[in-house]
Amino acid sequence: MKPTDVDRLLRSAANAPESAEAEAPFGFDTRVVAAWRSGGDGVNDVADLSRFLRHAGVIAGAILVLAGAAAYRLYRDEATFAAPTNEYAIADSAIQTEFSQ
Repeated sequence: MKPTDVDRLLRSAANAPESAEAEAPFGFDTRVVAAWRSGGDGVNDVADLSRFLRHAGVIAGAILVLAGAAAYRLYRDEATFAAPTNEYAIADSAIQTEFSQ
């Protein structure tokens, strides 16, 4: 892009008319307020919230049970098949013998 192109773009941007303020479409706010007020006394909101929290709790509990079962199975399999060694001690010993030569 040439410097003259940039100057031309900046001049045209400076001469552009100011845009109008963004406003909601006509009647939008009254429709929102009317829908909110038609909900009644708010009892349904509490029931919806409690139903949502109950479902979220059930899903979280199921995930917790599945994760716990997977962790226990991994621990059980590793304890059965792994020899009681310390991998860090073996690696440290190998590094020390390599550098001492």
